[in-house]
Amino acid sequence: MSITYKENRPMSFYDLVAERCSIRSFEKNNPVPEDVMKRILDAGRLAPSGKNLQPWSFIVVSSPGMLQKIHSCYSRDWIRSAPHLLVVKGKRSGAWHRAKDGYTSLETDLAIAMDHMILAAAWEGVGSCWIAAFDRDILYGALGLTDDEEIFAFTPLGYATVDYQPVPKNRKPLEEVAVFL
Repeated sequence: MSITYKENRPMSFYDLVAERCSIRSFEKNNPVPEDVMKRILDAGRLAPSGKNLQPWSFIVVSSPGMLQKIHSCYSRDWIRSAPHLLVVKGKRSGAWHRAKDGYTSLETDLAIAMDHMILAAAWEGVGSCWIAAFDRDILYGALGLTDDEEIFAFTPLGYATVDYQPVPKNRKPLEEVAVFL
C-alpha cells in the first residue's frame, strides 16, 4: 500500500519514516475528521505489547474546555493551535512484569503504541509532535487519573499551517549507530 505526496510520487514506508517530522503550528479550526482519527487510533490498538496485554487506553481531547485545562501542563504556546491532543495512558498493573528483576513493559508498550499512531497520523497527512516534557500534576489532575494510571507522552494532532517550516532532521549516520556482528 502506498500514498502519494509532494510530486505525486508513491510513498513507501521508508519514505514515510524519513519524511515524518514534528509539527508545531496547526490549523486550529481544521479538526481531523472522525474516520481519520479512528484509523490513527486503530494503529495504536494494533501495536505489539509485552505478552500482548495491551495495558493502554487512548484519550482524544478536542473540547475547548478540556484543551484549556491541559494546555497549562506544557510551557510552549504553539500547542494551543492544535485542534486535538492525543494522550496515551496505561496501567502498570496491567503490563507484563519480568519476575526475575521486576521490570515492567508499560513504558515500552505505551511508546510503541504512540509511535504507531504518530506514523499513522503522518500517513494520513496529520501532524504530531511527541511531548514528554509536561507538568505531571496538571495533566493528571485535568484528566482525573487514578494512582495506577500513567502517561509517558502525548501529542497534538492536526493539520500543519501552510507556512510552517519543520526543522530538518539531524540524525547520526547509520554506521555510527549500527553494528553487524
